[in-house]
Amino acid sequence: MKFSASSADLLKALQTVSGAVPTKSTLPILECILFEADINTLRLSATDLEISIRQKISVTLDRTDGSASRVAVPAKRLLDTLRALPETPVEFSVDGDFNVLLKTAQGRYKMVGFDGADYPALPELAETTRIETSGGLLKRAIHKTGFAVSRDALRPAMMGIFFQIGPDGGKAVATDGHRLVKLSLDRMLSSEPVSFIVPEKAVNLASRVATDDPCTVLVDGGYVAFDFGRSRVLARLIDETYPNYQAVIPVDNEKRLTVSRDAMLAAVKRVALYSSSMTNQVRLALSSDSVRISAEDIERASEAQETVACEYDSDDMLIGFNAVYLTEVLSNIDCDEVQFEFSSPNRAGIVVPLEQKDGESMMMLIMPVMLNTYA
Repeated sequence: MKFSASSADLLKALQTVSGAVPTKSTLPILECILFEADINTLRLSATDLEISIRQKISVTLDRTDGSASRVAVPAKRLLDTLRALPETPVEFSVDGDFNVLLKTAQGRYKMVGFDGADYPALPELAETTRIETSGGLLKRAIHKTGFAVSRDALRPAMMGIFFQIGPDGGKAVATDGHRLVKLSLDRMLSSEPVSFIVPEKAVNLASRVATDDPCTVLVDGGYVAFDFGRSRVLARLIDETYPNYQAVIPVDNEKRLTVSRDAMLAAVKRVALYSSSMTNQVRLALSSDSVRISAEDIERASEAQETVACEYDSDDMLIGFNAVYLTEVLSNIDCDEVQFEFSSPNRAGIVVPLEQKDGESMMMLIMPVMLNTYA
């Protein structure tokens, strides 16, 4: 294999696939990136056997070169070398013993590669289930739900984003038991209803690769592939049953609070600085025209409170939340005003944007924390 390319273009492509390279592996070849030469195209692949990424890049191939067309190159050394180079033409060549040589106008850099034939084969998916959407829409679904994914290994089904997609639209759902996000998208469609759970690492890598161009999602044989044209992210699905999230969404929350999202978020962040480091608890005292946000840390003899103007249509109520969860929920709402829906201080609150974006509907749920005023 012998080709020439811009160091910047090659580095960008390598950084894309490097997300699937494990830092340490019992199989040394997995710490490499697979190079495969095609007609004026170079395919770069990486996998940790659970998640794989493939990227195509246009290069100038030497047709007279008769060496191997597949080679596995140590990822870290190659990336560190290209990062240290200025933007310059690079000539890449491999001999019959899989020794890799990089040449620039200023120098040459040699490293030992591996036979590409020994690199694990990436899954090839049939188009059993095909979902057409856009990379921008997929990225938004991931960003708006990913913060609520569980990190609890004892509940593996909740360690990813749950997608439910059919002819009428799609839903992306994430929950960790303390908060839940459901994003309904009219333009994420599948001819047949399908549901699957994608691991958090895989969706994060897909969101990094995604562009605003059309995106195809394939689901087949326990795997999912996100196809972005010149890039593809493949992942093994989480083979678990997702919790019945609809059952925990209250339907009788009749108390409604409307407040400025920015004012509420800023106040919660400031007051939370004075909350207990153990509980991160803040209290919301709701009244007809204002919400008083307060916190205290008895161990450090500190407390804070702020009042934010609001519209509230029910009896006064005191309710507590984890400030971290409340901050993350508010941070993921785009519009100027947000609406809270409550029923009682010990039942889940619903948070929705007052104005939804065209073609989508977002709903967030946040569980309260028990306050001694109603314990």
